[in-house]
Amino acid sequence: MCGYLKFILFFSILIPIKLFSQDIIQNQYSYALKLYNSEQYYDAITEFKRLLFFDREKEYVYDANEYIGMSYKIGGKFSEAILYFTIAEMNTDNNEELFNSKIEIVRANILRRTISHAVALLDTLQKDKKFTVNSGNICYWKGWAYIFDDRWDEAAHEFSKIDSCRTLMEFCKNVEQEKYSVSFADIISHFFPGAGQIYASHYFSGFLSLGWNVLWGYLTINSFVNNRIFDGLVIGDLLWLRFYNGNLENAVKYVKEKNLWITNRALDYLQFDYQGIKP
Repeated sequence: MCGYLKFILFFSILIPIKLFSQDIIQNQYSYALKLYNSEQYYDAITEFKRLLFFDREKEYVYDANEYIGMSYKIGGKFSEAILYFTIAEMNTDNNEELFNSKIEIVRANILRRTISHAVALLDTLQKDKKFTVNSGNICYWKGWAYIFDDRWDEAAHEFSKIDSCRTLMEFCKNVEQEKYSVSFADIISHFFPGAGQIYASHYFSGFLSLGWNVLWGYLTINSFVNNRIFDGLVIGDLLWLRFYNGNLENAVKYVKEKNLWITNRALDYLQFDYQGIKP
């Protein structure tokens, strides 16, 4: 009988302590979440980590790590964000949480420009039958990955698979069509010095390059015609070839600069004016 009384006494003390402890954990989670929602992300990270330390039952291990990852991502610390999203992924209870964690890892990889990792993970999700219902979501983030990799045509192809993303698809197509062809500028510059610069809207540089190449080309050929071989070699090697090679380099350089400007302008629009979900 004495042992039975001790057993009852033990549990009468243990249960209130356990309930009290759970109440403290719940309050800690609520406090950390309040900081996160108030955009106090640094403090939220600290409080969520404190929650993880005291959460012996691991009741909040998924949510806490997910919010820590989100806070790091908002703060621009993408590698740290991926670490905590990965921990959250390993502590999911269902396929929805698992998918959400993986997508957050994809979004962080997109933002830190490790596009190959993002695309590889999305390809894996696409092959997994349990995520078939999320195919549209996968295509959406693959499109964004291609945008950040400056592959606008491929991004448009991914958005074309989603009925609600027609506007985004057309936007990507327009950006791709607006960009200049580096290979075309290089080829025409081989045959017509200065044409590549003119193609890239650098008219003064293009006509100047054309003029110098015509001048030194004429003087080089004229030297050989008049049997002034040494003059022809000097003028051809030191002047004509110099301006000819400079014309090729400038053509490619100007087209790349023009394309970078087009890409940055498009990204600025997406960052500040696009109303949909972004990485």
